[in-house]
Amino acid sequence: VQLQASGGGLVQAGGSLRLSCAASRSIFLFNVMGWYRQAPGKQRELVAVVTRGGTPSYADSVKGRFTISGDYAKRTVYLQMTSLNAEDTAVYYCNAVTTTRDRNDEYWGQGTLVTVSS
Repeated sequence: VQLQASGGGLVQAGGSLRLSCAASRSIFLFNVMGWYRQAPGKQRELVAVVTRGGTPSYADSVKGRFTISGDYAKRTVYLQMTSLNAEDTAVYYCNAVTTTRDRNDEYWGQGTLVTVSS
């Protein structure tokens, strides 16, 4: 399974970006997909996840500003980011998890850099 993240870039504070995570197979097969980020000198943290059933969860720091969604036909999960601020600057990683009775398999994309200028 491969995950290809894209959509990062440089944006001014208050601006918006949409990240995309394209999977090499149907995203319906994943139990959970989501986005994590890692800022310089900090640990990787969860940003948003969405279950196969479409239930989203968000970090408190992005609630009301970010929206995660999926397009099964395009095998892509999106992260719409609005009202960006300097604290959102990080490398954003796409993540997917499949869970069976016996094991969990986790997959990561290569990361896409988001830089918010103040």
